[in-house]
Amino acid sequence: MNKKAFTLIEVMVAVVIISVVIMTLLKINANDVFLFSKFKAQTKTNEYLSLLIGTNYGFLNEDVTLDKLVPNFDLEYDLRQKLKNTKVQLIYQELQKIDTGSFGGTDTTQDMEDSTSSSSAIYETGKTILKTKKASSTLLRIQLK
Repeated sequence: MNKKAFTLIEVMVAVVIISVVIMTLLKINANDVFLFSKFKAQTKTNEYLSLLIGTNYGFLNEDVTLDKLVPNFDLEYDLRQKLKNTKVQLIYQELQKIDTGSFGGTDTTQDMEDSTSSSSAIYETGKTILKTKKASSTLLRIQLK
């Protein structure tokens, strides 16, 4: 009867330790999957935001589909359909407006209206926020009027 074996208490402690280790590994994996999915959504939104560069879109608050941002590009049919099915919300917020006509320097011999209309420019800085269902990105913009 002098056999060596594990007692019930030792087996139960080993099972608890293994369970804690497995739960910790599952939690780490779940966090990685969550962070990867958020990163993937943010990357896709940043790609969509790059479509605004060089267009007149994004200076007004509007809801558009992404195919409106690339009307002059020669795209494959599948990609154009994917862009057509992707709806985004564009939110424009004016940050600062600078009127160069208010800096003076007008010639006294000219009429005030003529000098203002010929040399005045308005620089407007703002930010465009592109929102999708999963993420949003911001683009700072400068507009010359």
